[in-house]
Amino acid sequence: MAQIAKKTKRYQSDLTDEEWEQFAPLMPKPGRRGRPREVDFWEVINAVRYLVRSGCDWRMLPIHFGPWQTVYGWFRELARRFLFQTIHDVALILDRERAGREASPSAAVIASKPERTLARLLGERNKETDQRAEGQGGKRHIAVDTDGRLLMVNLTTTDISDSVGA
Repeated sequence: MAQIAKKTKRYQSDLTDEEWEQFAPLMPKPGRRGRPREVDFWEVINAVRYLVRSGCDWRMLPIHFGPWQTVYGWFRELARRFLFQTIHDVALILDRERAGREASPSAAVIASKPERTLARLLGERNKETDQRAEGQGGKRHIAVDTDGRLLMVNLTTTDISDSVGA
């Protein structure tokens, strides 16, 4: 039954078999000592993609991804190793080559947009009242290649100029 469930995409955000074949070699290898690893990285990556797409809380992940604490722990470890940046870069290169482009983009389009809700993400607070700063926010600086593929996102406070944020 587990094999059938793995071959079937349950959610739009799930990795396909072809995508997983590209990313599987990037996953950490099990240690030579200690207990054998029981976590399935395919499910961890699917859980993180589901979380990003749905916007749900860690504790609200569907149970078939495994315990949310396990998924969160591995998410932190993989983020610490910059694995998500590596996965993004590999996917970008493969997609550009599939489209007949050079692997690395030679030009990019950069845009910035102020966001009030980014104050929450950046942790800005009004020091006098120790409440969230009202009316202040942040900026998101986004770089895409000439075909619209995401290259980078940078979140900054509003006092950062566009040239510095870029």
